[in-house]
Amino acid sequence: MQPSLEKLRKFFRLEHENGYNNIAIIGGLAKMLDYWEGDARADGIQEEVIQAVIQRLRSYDGLSPQSRADALRGLWKRIGETYPEAQQKPKNGTSNRRHPTNSVVEEKSEVIEQRPRPEPHPRESVPREVQRQERPQRPAPPPRSEVTPGAKASGTPAALDAKLTVLQGIGPKHAETLGKLGMQTLGDMLYYYPRRYDDYSSLKPIKDLFYGEQVTVIGTIQSVHSRPIRGGKATIIEVIISDGTAGLRLSFFNQPWLANRFKAGDAISVSGKVDQYLGRLVMNSPDWESVEVESLHTNRIVPVYSLTERITQKWLRNVMKQVVEYWAPRVVDALPESTRISAHLPTLPEALINIHFPDSQEKLTAARERLAFDEIFYLQMGVLRQKIDWKSVEARRFPVSDEWLDARLKSLPFTLTNAQQNALKDIRADLDSGKPMNRLIQGDVGSGKTVVAALAAAIVANNGAQTAIMSPTSILAEQHYRNFTGLLTGENGTLNPGEIRLLVGDTPEPEKDVIRAGLADGSIKIVIGTHAIIEEPVAFQELQLAVIDEQHRFGVEQRAALRTKGTNPHLLVMTATPIPRSLALTLYGDLDLSVIDEMPAGRMPVNTYVLRPQERERAFTLLRGQITDGKQAFIIYPLIEESDKIEARAAVDDYETLSKEVFPDLKLGLLHGRMRPQEKDDAMLKFRDRKYHILVSTTVIEVGVDVPNATVMLIEGADRFGLAQLHQLRGRVGRGSDQSYCLLIPTHEDAAENERLRAMAESNDGFVLAEKDLQQRGPGEFLGTRQSGYSSGLRMASITDVKLIERARVQAQTLFERDPYLQQPEHALLAEAFGRFWGEGKGDVS
Repeated sequence: MQPSLEKLRKFFRLEHENGYNNIAIIGGLAKMLDYWEGDARADGIQEEVIQAVIQRLRSYDGLSPQSRADALRGLWKRIGETYPEAQQKPKNGTSNRRHPTNSVVEEKSEVIEQRPRPEPHPRESVPREVQRQERPQRPAPPPRSEVTPGAKASGTPAALDAKLTVLQGIGPKHAETLGKLGMQTLGDMLYYYPRRYDDYSSLKPIKDLFYGEQVTVIGTIQSVHSRPIRGGKATIIEVIISDGTAGLRLSFFNQPWLANRFKAGDAISVSGKVDQYLGRLVMNSPDWESVEVESLHTNRIVPVYSLTERITQKWLRNVMKQVVEYWAPRVVDALPESTRISAHLPTLPEALINIHFPDSQEKLTAARERLAFDEIFYLQMGVLRQKIDWKSVEARRFPVSDEWLDARLKSLPFTLTNAQQNALKDIRADLDSGKPMNRLIQGDVGSGKTVVAALAAAIVANNGAQTAIMSPTSILAEQHYRNFTGLLTGENGTLNPGEIRLLVGDTPEPEKDVIRAGLADGSIKIVIGTHAIIEEPVAFQELQLAVIDEQHRFGVEQRAALRTKGTNPHLLVMTATPIPRSLALTLYGDLDLSVIDEMPAGRMPVNTYVLRPQERERAFTLLRGQITDGKQAFIIYPLIEESDKIEARAAVDDYETLSKEVFPDLKLGLLHGRMRPQEKDDAMLKFRDRKYHILVSTTVIEVGVDVPNATVMLIEGADRFGLAQLHQLRGRVGRGSDQSYCLLIPTHEDAAENERLRAMAESNDGFVLAEKDLQQRGPGEFLGTRQSGYSSGLRMASITDVKLIERARVQAQTLFERDPYLQQPEHALLAEAFGRFWGEGKGDVS
């Protein structure tokens, strides 16, 4: 008989001997499940048998002695049907050699007798083996062992890795459907958080709603109307709901099928932002779902989960309740007790229970705080570790004299701003520190990051070493090549033109061979291209500085490749995306930060206007006037082609109209993401070389070539973009000395008062806009650049919660100072959880 079944027999026998008083194991018979499940799976016991044991033992404590006897007898009979050897009487002296510490008694009779004994045996009649068990002694190891205060030395129950088919009511088809939502195991279900909550204990009546608030209301459908818009190309569904206090209009754009889904008299829950139209409160395209009548009468907070086809909210909620109530209390808390108490957080089991089925708003808030804290804490531990890894090696020093640097600055055709000088001072100190530089230069579009990077490359070249400049596109690489050549060569430059080379995909093969030879023998000091320049077969004589421009996915593999190209080279990362301080602290904690928050003298701010859709002709008039004056313009669209699901104008469709009807006398180019790389480059180069008057494009232009002659940026469907993206797009114009314009046209009339668009019209400061974007849309805009750095991502944490971030940083730094690699025994479980969060170290935040 398998050792795990033998162990089960012994505990059942002991329970019988003790009169079914649930004292065979300290803490109750259900305690054995914490480790028995793992043993049973290791023995290959059928999952149905394992689950039968779990179901019986978890309810064992609430039964009477007679019912306990019946339960164990029935359970053993069920086991015997699958494993007949379990019904055989054991030989004398049988013991569990595989798990000697868990052996409890030497059995001499059947596991469970047919008649339970209502009273426990007097002590003198208890076998000697059982008397030994009654004396205080440590039971089999629980999943959390206190080696030192707050220490945990073993992991979460192995059963959380079980497939969902072990649950009653979930077969292969349901499991496959849940898999589409990311739920493959019981553990996945625990961490599948509700997307929102309906608080039936304190619903807000419609009459008390006010403009701008994000809210959930419940009402009964009064009427449903459908009408065509945009000349019949799209439809709008208007639904009126009422809760007895007032009515509310809901508008759904281009979803005609909803007309058949909404029925008068049905109760629905709707969630969204309260807007205003013609003096009345409305909701545009809110989330909605039918309301179960029984939920309305529960007077509690009800979780609402994201669904997929064939899954209903009610069914999933019931399954979740089954999983959460049983498994959440059994999850082991990886966070050290001292850290948890210091941060004033609930335990992980408490948090998991209350994130799914909170008893109150206070408990829900505490649960969110705990789960968000964990994410920021693990993120901070990761970036701190990467920083210490980077700084743990020696790097070559690059000292320069004040005289040499002053001469370089005087040779520039402009004077550096104070912010540029401060960034250069930081870089100069890093290069002469003896440790590898790992710095991020953060500066708005046009703030002058490139000249700072060029001076850093000049310092390295002055000491005989090499620099690699990596850009995300060959167009940007070519732009940097022209800038670096202009800044570092010539009468007052420190380099000859041949010492700076461009290496991109279009570089002819014979020229590539010459460049590779120059890099290998050291005659080329600066090479500029895409990140392919650090891959084979490129070899450097002495690469000492790598500059990465707008390439945030520079991960472990590339960093390893970079280190093989040089000897612990210095690293400088540049981004034109203004990053709020809270986000920089969290996601860029491994990088030293320099901020260039001043614009060079003479740069004129871009005049930004929000126009209603019917004012499009005004925009075209301005655009044509600028082209008549010899300037150029961008027209940006959110979509490549029209979509039935999204109401927005599209680049390809409007390109035809603009070319043939609106601007038939002008030359228009088209650029979008489905074009081949060569086609994209051709379109951009023709626009730069003034072969096109207007470039019609999607957001692929966001990071693109510098066209100082472009003075108009017209953005269609502007309400569909985030502030950071709008600001980046606006940064494509205003790069020359002429006044430039950014014209924002929303999708429909109602969106003209959009907060983001108003903010764009009011401010040209990228940092101000970034903070507003963070508040309005959350961290997704920024996280997209670093999401590949860790497997789990931030599912609960809000990057706007600076106080929580600071708390998590302090706790992470405190623990990190004691045990940076989590090697101490008490941090074994924390190391395991940390590894899961970071995908076993396969990501790198910089």
